[in-house]
Amino acid sequence: QVQLVESGGGLVQPGGSLRLSCAASGITFSTFAMGWYRQAPGKQREMVAIITTTGGTNYVGSVQDRFIISRENAKNTVYLEMNGLKPEDTAVYYCNARKQRPWGLPPLEYWGQGTQVTVSS
Repeated sequence: QVQLVESGGGLVQPGGSLRLSCAASGITFSTFAMGWYRQAPGKQREMVAIITTTGGTNYVGSVQDRFIISRENAKNTVYLEMNGLKPEDTAVYYCNARKQRPWGLPPLEYWGQGTQVTVSS
């Protein structure tokens, strides 16, 4: 059974920092690209950051230079370091694991249950 368990969310003041963690089980972690997505009330879910199996990263423009995604394969864990938090970063943050498959098969994809991040004074 695949599980992605997020932790580290909470309430933080503008300008503050949080570190999200996502612990994966039931998958060969090193073979999956990992990502963080977020969904604010009334908005669509959006990609925040992705890290590939080889460590390449990609960020949505609004978090560039403020957030850092990293992975620790030995611990089956992906992290999101969030600095300089703004009220518009308030959302539920979801962990995602994704693996492409050959022969036109749909990718394997799993989601965590989400963790709330609230940025407010």
